[in-house]
Amino acid sequence: MKFVVANDHGGIDLQPTVCEKLEELGHEVIHLGTYNKESCDYSDFAVKACEKVVNKEADFAILICGTGLGMSMSANKVKGIRAACVSETFSARMSRAHNNANVLCLGARVIGTEVCKMIVEEFATTEFEGGRHQRRVDKICKIEEDN
Repeated sequence: MKFVVANDHGGIDLQPTVCEKLEELGHEVIHLGTYNKESCDYSDFAVKACEKVVNKEADFAILICGTGLGMSMSANKVKGIRAACVSETFSARMSRAHNNANVLCLGARVIGTEVCKMIVEEFATTEFEGGRHQRRVDKICKIEEDN
C-alpha cells in the first residue's frame, strides 16, 4: 500500500518514526513535509495529504501535529476523508475495522515513539470489516453529501 505522511512543526520529531515503521511493514511512503521546526499551519499539510488520498495517489494518510486534533479537524473537512485522531492501539484498530478510516492523525506531544509504532502497525494492518459497518460508513458519507 501507499501511505502519504505529512506533519507540521509540532509533529516533525515523530514523523521519522511513522515513516520508518511503514517502510518496515513493506509500504511505500511519500513524505510531504514540513521538513523543519519553523512554525507552519497544520491545515495546509492536512489538505495536501488528503487530496492525494481522495485522488487515489495514495491509499492512506498519516498526519502528525502536536495533539493530532488540528490535523484531524482539517482532514475531516476534505470530502471523502474519514480521519481518526488516535492515541492508543484499540482505537487505531477500530478506526479501520469499523469506521473504514483512511487517515490516521497522531499527536507528537501526546504519544511516545513506541506507542506510535504500535498504533501505526494496527492502523496499517487492519482491514475494514464491512457488513453492518458499511451501512454506518455510508451514513457518514451521506451526512457529508447533505452538508
